[in-house]
Amino acid sequence: MNAIKEAQKFIAKHPESEAARTLAQLVLTLESTEPFPLEKLYALDLNHFDLALDILKEWRLDRYIAGKSKLYDLSLQVQEQGPQDRTSQFGELG
Repeated sequence: MNAIKEAQKFIAKHPESEAARTLAQLVLTLESTEPFPLEKLYALDLNHFDLALDILKEWRLDRYIAGKSKLYDLSLQVQEQGPQDRTSQFGELG
């Protein structure tokens, strides 16, 4: 099971627990520009600490995949337009 789904199940089953609140705050922080207090991770027991680290790994991978998808979409648009001056549409590349 992936960490994001595992965290979702844990938070849903134990919404009042400190570990669930910490994991929920971590997820919300990953989607924002707000800082996350690392001492909250260190306060988790080892299993939930490992889960938090796995969430971070998966979140980073998902962001990479999303970026790759955007690049692919842009590349398709460029390919479909054929050879022409695209600097006015896509800006300078360099």
